[in-house]
Amino acid sequence: MRIVLNNLRIYAYHGVMPGEETVGDWYIVNLRLTLHDEQATVTDQLAHTVSYADVYQLVCQEMSIRSQLIEHVCGRITRRLLSQYPVIDSVFISILKSNPPIGADCDGCGVEMEATR
Repeated sequence: MRIVLNNLRIYAYHGVMPGEETVGDWYIVNLRLTLHDEQATVTDQLAHTVSYADVYQLVCQEMSIRSQLIEHVCGRITRRLLSQYPVIDSVFISILKSNPPIGADCDGCGVEMEATR
C-alpha cells in the first residue's frame, strides 16, 4: 500500500546563492509513502492509514524552515514522517526548485531521496 502526494507546489526560501533567502522560488514536492499495514482497505477508517492532509501540513511546515540545501529539507521531512507515523515503512521524496539560479532554461532542478525504516 502506498500513499502518494504528487506535484505539491510550495513557495519557499531555500538556497545558497545570494538573494535566494529573500526572493524565494516555487518548489515541486512529490511523496510516495509505503505502508506495512493495509488494514484501512478493510476497515475504511482513517485511523488505520496516513492522512495525506496531515502529511501535506507536515511538508508545508518543513518547507517553511529555510535551509541552504534542499537535501537537508528532504532529510527533515523524511525523518519526521518516519518518526510520526509508525505504519510507514519507507519514504520516497523528490523536491524540485522550479527556477534554479543556474542560467539554464529547464523545468527545475532538485533532489530525490528514499529511506526505509
